[in-house]
Amino acid sequence: MKKTFLLVAFFMKVTISLLAQNQKLAQDWLVCPISQKSQVNITDSEIVLDNGLVRRSFFLGENLTCYDYFNHSTQQQLIRSVKPEARVTINGRVYQVGGVQGQKENAYLKKEWLKNLRKGSSDFVYQSFEIKPVEPFVNWKANTWLPQTKRLEGKRLKLNFVPQNQDLQGIKVQVNYEIYDNIPLIIKWVEVENQSAKTMYVDRVVNEILGLVEEESAVVGSPTQMKKQHGIYFETNYAFNNAMRYDISDQTTHWLIDSTYTSQVNYNYETPCLFEVYPEKVSHIKLTQGESFKSVRTHELLMDSYDRQRRGMMIRKMYRTIAPWTTQNPIFMHLVSQNDEQVINCVNQCAATGYEALILSFGSHLNMEDVSETNLNRWKKLADYAHSKGILLGGYSLFSSRRIDDENDVVDPVTGKTGHAFFGNAPCFGSKWGLNYRDKIKHFFEVTHFDIWENDGPYPGDVCASTQHPCHEGLADSQWKQMNIQKELYRWLNERGVYINAPDWYFLDGTHKIALGYREVNFSLSREQQRILNRQNIHDGTIEKTSAMSWGFVPLTKYQGGDESAILEPLNEHLSDYEQLMMIYYGAGVQACYRGPRLYDTDATKAVVQKTISWYKKYRDILNTDMIQLRRADGRDWDGLLHVSSTLPQKGLAMLYNPNKEAIERIITLPLYYAGLTKEAKVREKEGASKVYLLNQDHEIQVKVKIPAEGYTWLVIE
Repeated sequence: MKKTFLLVAFFMKVTISLLAQNQKLAQDWLVCPISQKSQVNITDSEIVLDNGLVRRSFFLGENLTCYDYFNHSTQQQLIRSVKPEARVTINGRVYQVGGVQGQKENAYLKKEWLKNLRKGSSDFVYQSFEIKPVEPFVNWKANTWLPQTKRLEGKRLKLNFVPQNQDLQGIKVQVNYEIYDNIPLIIKWVEVENQSAKTMYVDRVVNEILGLVEEESAVVGSPTQMKKQHGIYFETNYAFNNAMRYDISDQTTHWLIDSTYTSQVNYNYETPCLFEVYPEKVSHIKLTQGESFKSVRTHELLMDSYDRQRRGMMIRKMYRTIAPWTTQNPIFMHLVSQNDEQVINCVNQCAATGYEALILSFGSHLNMEDVSETNLNRWKKLADYAHSKGILLGGYSLFSSRRIDDENDVVDPVTGKTGHAFFGNAPCFGSKWGLNYRDKIKHFFEVTHFDIWENDGPYPGDVCASTQHPCHEGLADSQWKQMNIQKELYRWLNERGVYINAPDWYFLDGTHKIALGYREVNFSLSREQQRILNRQNIHDGTIEKTSAMSWGFVPLTKYQGGDESAILEPLNEHLSDYEQLMMIYYGAGVQACYRGPRLYDTDATKAVVQKTISWYKKYRDILNTDMIQLRRADGRDWDGLLHVSSTLPQKGLAMLYNPNKEAIERIITLPLYYAGLTKEAKVREKEGASKVYLLNQDHEIQVKVKIPAEGYTWLVIE
């Protein structure tokens, strides 16, 4: 009787635990959409943005101020002290926009204090609000493959502020917020509009100021040593330096100390708990009557975990939501051509094997800067031929990392000479040559109907001290003006259906794909080394960006040196390596630049390419979903990854690799929480029969697999 009672109690405990786990899964926005929609609620005393995941509230007292930034998932309050909505410097004088003053205790904030706080005498004050549905930042057009996407839904709140200073009459500041359904994300930007008859100069615009709760306390410690608030992730559309990662490319986020926070633990008041957003090297922006300045767009994603995998999935969901063009993922080849006949032959090979696009690589005979009628007609004819075969055609063009001349290159502010740019030599985008380059690229695409632009060396953030270039006045406004020329070009192309590869972080302004991140000379190493290094690059390069946002590299011919062990040509002599390199990338949902003169050289090679592309297209939907990194390649034991989806019929697909020269048998744990499965999973190896596995309370299964020597296998979960 006692054993029976204990057994019943045990099963009740397990059942309760499973029910709790399943309820948690059903409420997880990364797995199942939540029912609440985005709302903007207005009363006499406050404005509240809320979508059930994030809440941001503003108190309407003597001025408008944000007092509440709340994560529903974790119940975390992020605000410890009130700050202005923005800060603008106009004609050399600093003005606060919104906000109130007088909070004495800055470690925490009580709502009842707000009614006693006062506006500053020179601050911009709140006047009115407007509410609209959100609209896409880029009116994108897709001409390539993409998964099913949802229409952008949410609310936009515009807060209007006017000056108290009579000298600024006619100057208006608008603070804009966007909140989206089913993601704890808020986007903020500021506009300064000159409706006066006077010319004015905008220097620094700080579009976000937050007195955040500190992440940790330390009696002794500098801002660089102490952790920053982990409950919120910031990203703006002002990032560059070819790092292939946002956090290193960012030019705008600043974690500062708060001198008003006198009750903090840190002895020198150096806790990094004041957050501001502004580009460091932007000032002296001229605004004549009717002109406006729009700040960077700050994307603020509330986090509910320290787990790197989950945080990465949240960032990837942000991109799928606000930059859905990044989900496009066409199958393309990189052709090194010397004549038109090679282009035609490669178009035919793409059509025969299932490829969807052909990109004329660097070193090819394409020159997009040649806008002569003869050249444009030549490439239009080739594009028309590619389209007749169902193939997209694209090409490579280099902007930076090249010298034009003293008149058009960026001028170093220290030496007053050219030759000290980010890449040594570089043109200024605001020079005559730079503006002509932009116009030539647009004209080339308009006339030829090319489909893809691979823009190497996009504007990398060079400042320019020239006072003779037509599109900037001098050093102070040079970065801002050049950046906006590059962004406008990307948006112009994107909105016409052109797919854009660019090795810098312009995703939020219209680019589609960036490199995983790699060392170029590694492609001169042996094919065996490349297989493992490629899998490491895939693992590292897809944690915070999706597979579709990433591209890799497969040198079919010699690249950056190396010997015969590094290349795949003749292709028919290295079919096993060719097939496995394709499967490594396609199995991760990552397109690689297969760079060479052809896709196949014999019927046997053609069959391998056709088989691989057919496999990829069969599983394309699941291969383009979220990826979970199972084990990073180390050359010693198995490595692998797992694609998961809670909405597709196929809930997962695992790719498993064996670097060893002998077959291995392993028990692999597959985490299926994000696949949305709660009880059981049907698993088959390759195209074999399915076997049912029961999930444990952590939504995991364990599968025994045998992986061939220096080979791979895959598992399909349904």
